[in-house]
Amino acid sequence: MCGRYTLATPTQKLAESFSGFEVPAELPPRYNVAPTQPIAVVANNGQHKVEFFQWGLIPSWAKDPKIGNQMINARAETLGEKPAFRNAYKRRRCLVLADGFYEWRKEEDGAKTPMYIRLASGDPFAFAGLWEMWQTAEDTILSCTIITTDPNDLMAQIHNRMPVILPPAAYEPWLDPAERRPDDLQGLLHPYPTELMTAYPVSKMVNSPKNDSPALIEPA
Repeated sequence: MCGRYTLATPTQKLAESFSGFEVPAELPPRYNVAPTQPIAVVANNGQHKVEFFQWGLIPSWAKDPKIGNQMINARAETLGEKPAFRNAYKRRRCLVLADGFYEWRKEEDGAKTPMYIRLASGDPFAFAGLWEMWQTAEDTILSCTIITTDPNDLMAQIHNRMPVILPPAAYEPWLDPAERRPDDLQGLLHPYPTELMTAYPVSKMVNSPKNDSPALIEPA
């Protein structure tokens, strides 16, 4: 799964990496983004700009928005089947901006070591995501989920899943506002190349979402 990540790239570099989209001039660095928080996304809603959606997808038919707490991730293999995700997969897709993520490696003694994973280049990137609009007479919530897939060789040493990282060439087809069939998109949802990624252990300070500082991504 993907339950914590970072987005601390300076806005100028972020704007260069996502040059086709409008990036806010001020974007505070985040070193421990956690579920239920607002996160930076680009949705296929025709805006072509970074917006902030709640992390944890709330289906439009949900009676209680707290269901989003259980839907921070969506498995790529079953997007076309699961009632919570299949309509969004067809019509409401997004990019989730990031520059690294955390996963916890289980050790032989049962302890869990937090690992920080990023691109070897250090560049920012985009997770594949889905989004929804949940409405009542009093409230509207825009929410999203991060799609996961099988691990590549690097991630297989850490966890049995990894988030889908889309290459820039996939941004346009993923953000196509037209309704798409699952078969049209499934080929984009594969593990990112191992040789383009790196990982290292970090402090257990990341275990608490209250901690949010550059110290979290320093090698342990």
